[in-house]
Amino acid sequence: MKVVFILPGYPCKPSGGFRVVYEYSNQLVDRGHKIVIIHLARLPGEGNSSLLKNGYRLLMRNATYLRNVFCERKIGWQFVDPRIQMIYVIDLAPHHIPEADVIFATSWQTAEIILKCLVCKGKKFYLIQHYEVWSGPKERVEATWRAPFYKVVIARWLYEKGLDLGILEEEMIHIPNGINHEFFKIVKPIDQRPPTVAMMYSHLDWKGATDGIKALELAKNKLPQLQAILFGSRRRPLSLPHWIRYFQNPPQAVIRDQIYNASSIYLCPSWTEGWALPSAEAMACGCAVISTDNGGIRDYAVHEETALISPPKTPEALARNIIRLVENDALRIMLAQAGHQNIQRFTWKQSADFLERFLMEKIKTHPPTALDHNR
Repeated sequence: MKVVFILPGYPCKPSGGFRVVYEYSNQLVDRGHKIVIIHLARLPGEGNSSLLKNGYRLLMRNATYLRNVFCERKIGWQFVDPRIQMIYVIDLAPHHIPEADVIFATSWQTAEIILKCLVCKGKKFYLIQHYEVWSGPKERVEATWRAPFYKVVIARWLYEKGLDLGILEEEMIHIPNGINHEFFKIVKPIDQRPPTVAMMYSHLDWKGATDGIKALELAKNKLPQLQAILFGSRRRPLSLPHWIRYFQNPPQAVIRDQIYNASSIYLCPSWTEGWALPSAEAMACGCAVISTDNGGIRDYAVHEETALISPPKTPEALARNIIRLVENDALRIMLAQAGHQNIQRFTWKQSADFLERFLMEKIKTHPPTALDHNR
């Protein structure tokens, strides 16, 4: 089976959505399938935007493409099996897409491109990792969900969203993400960790970084001994309190050893998540997880059993949960141990097993028909 994934860019820095594609590709190529990953330098419509507003970003994306082509740059933050064919293109003209059994859209923009491609390049599938209304018009995003693709959704809440949009069960499957447990693991005993909270920082509003920092400050007022470690792809925010350590674009081993394993608690303040991959990785590394009920946490986190969960946009609730776990170390250890045990169920091998069976089944059947948008 030949599978082509189309990604909306080249991830110079870690990206959860791209990691999922690379992990699936590693698994599938190891099973004897031929895998091609196409990286788009520019998404449709970007060239029509204001040059003053987007010119620098376009220049950097095109420069990245040229660097990848002529310098054979590798993905530095994620292992990609050398048997996988990595392709970098400026646009997705039909001649850039090889013939395959399966072609995978991985975002609403790439789904639109595939739908417009007049040449049949394989059965059309759609890896849905979020309800992406934060990056595009609701009508266009939902139109791609209803389009004639077979859908693979990574979270239960996304599967339920698909049903609400009228997608037939036989056209969609829920396959949760996996974790690389050989890498993300406990290297420092859970019961020997200091009162330190780890959190990923993002400039995107819906990632809730402002809420997370406020929660940390509220907890710090009650617990002077509290420490925090944040990490992100951008420079340290100027507004970040001085007592909070910050790692800019740290290597994956540093995230595992000096952030996750150096912390007793992991904080996820997001308003919404597809599958909350960093929280799962932190759980695999022995952190007790405190999170908002962002959708993506529900596949593996249960309130009071494997995590503490509170409503989004309520930093006061996050702060109370931080204080609760710092003051009750037995509860923190219990949640961390239960979470660690539970997250072991999620492996890339198991997820790839489900994906492989779904693909093999569907490429032998007739393609799904266009769905009635009013259904």
